[in-house]
Amino acid sequence: MIDVVLTLIGSDRPGLVQSVAAIVAAHHGNWVESRMTQLAGKFAGILRAEFPPQKVDDAVRALGGLESRGLRVVVETAAPQTLAPRDTSRKMVLDLVGLDRPGIVHEVSQLLSKCGVNVEELITNRASAPMSGDMLFQARAYVALPASTDLAHLRAALERVGNDLTVDVKLEESSRDAVEQNG
Repeated sequence: MIDVVLTLIGSDRPGLVQSVAAIVAAHHGNWVESRMTQLAGKFAGILRAEFPPQKVDDAVRALGGLESRGLRVVVETAAPQTLAPRDTSRKMVLDLVGLDRPGIVHEVSQLLSKCGVNVEELITNRASAPMSGDMLFQARAYVALPASTDLAHLRAALERVGNDLTVDVKLEESSRDAVEQNG
């Protein structure tokens, strides 16, 4: 099987996921994992599917045909997986909440990058604060820290950035990682 990663974007409407799923199934593919959502009236997603080698080219052509129906699809064939050394990174979850303002993601991601931390998944949202009605920015990031990371130093740096931005930042062990290891 060959891994194919797709990014999808188009005006949101019923049937978009079904149109992609139908092509995957018609080409003997397996829908492996995905993240999809509706944002500002647009449907956006990323998907990893597996296809038999002899079906990849036809599947890519069929997926490209969705553009005429208003869904832009970008297809990347993933490099064949080889046995990599065991990942020694520490998996953690970073939660952030505070009054919304420009630059929050930039400042926090800049610090993480400088510390060698890889953001594996980022989920953000804005919501109205319960009492004041002000807009709150909320983020959850699943991150991988190099084994050499000084956790106390990283937490202190995140606290300083959080104080500068007036947001609460919390970094904890990822329960998702424990589930994946034990599951």
